Amino acid sequence: MSKDATEKKFLNYLKLTTTFKNTEELNQLTQNQLDEINDSAILKNRWLKRELKKHTGKISQKTFIIPVSDGAVTGYLFEDETKNDPGCLAPLILFFHGGGWVWGNIELYSYYCKRLSAATGARILFVDYRLAPRYKFPTAIEDCYCTLEWANAGTRYWRVDPDRIYLMGDGAGGNLCAGVSRMARDRKGPNVAGQILLYPITDARMRTNSYEKYTTTVTLDKSEIAYYVNQYMNEPKDILDPMFSPLLAKDHSRLPKTLIIGAELDPLRDDGLLYADALASADTPVKYLEVEGSYHGFATFPKTKGSEEAQMAVKQFLAGKNLNNIVLSTRKELERADKEEINKRKNKNNSSFKII
Repeated sequence: MSKDATEKKFLNYLKLTTTFKNTEELNQLTQNQLDEINDSAILKNRWLKRELKKHTGKISQKTFIIPVSDGAVTGYLFEDETKNDPGCLAPLILFFHGGGWVWGNIELYSYYCKRLSAATGARILFVDYRLAPRYKFPTAIEDCYCTLEWANAGTRYWRVDPDRIYLMGDGAGGNLCAGVSRMARDRKGPNVAGQILLYPITDARMRTNSYEKYTTTVTLDKSEIAYYVNQYMNEPKDILDPMFSPLLAKDHSRLPKTLIIGAELDPLRDDGLLYADALASADTPVKYLEVEGSYHGFATFPKTKGSEEAQMAVKQFLAGKNLNNIVLSTRKELERADKEEINKRKNKNNSSFKII
């Protein structure tokens, strides 16, 4: 199968996993039907499962019950056993999944979390926060913040570096990352080393140019986002709350360093770009990267355009690389660039010696 054909097939499956019904039918779904969809196994295709399992490495998975306000949520911890050095503390990524605060299925995201752990050496804690419309705003974001506090308290048990706890999420998960980072700052909570936002929603008013330019795409429609926003909010004024629409906050300073990765052909493209501008204007370290010719949701599937490059950008971010120098590169390109840099340093050191 050609590369283009493979990517097209992945995009078709991506559409299935992000859009279960058209918008008219979405509005007619009952809570029981939403629960049934979320509890069902999305990935029934053998070819897709086989592809998703590639490059996941030898990753262990543990399940935890995490106490939150008025209840509990489930957390799934992924750890690369081949990089489990007892003498070394690893970074921890709290991953908040996408799905418009409405959908969420660990079966799909487990493959992505495994690949992410294998590529970066980080431990990944997937947070199964409570979903709308049963649980309205701000339940999801409070669940995620409680999980941050819980994880911070347990770093020594997982051999995690308490100074390297990162937040990461895609779509609505990126929205939750931005909100939790703000809560940690304002509530004087745990230190967040950095946040990684994949094509996040940052302004629920849905007024940007990219909404009009990419109203209907292969993987996401403007009308779908409107449905998700309506399901998550209690009342219309909620969308003006910075915890719902982080772009609308008055203060973007003193937030953790931020990596934002967007897709060109995405209604949410400008949400990420404008949020990066807002952070930069407040002197919060930020880098915005965009995958040209790609769609919302591309990072989840390994063969879609930009997926590997985004993963390598996350690796650079966690390794502490200067934000200005982080680029979208494949693994091979990154390894080649690292070798060239090492050789340059060797040559420079050698030339500094003079024979007298």
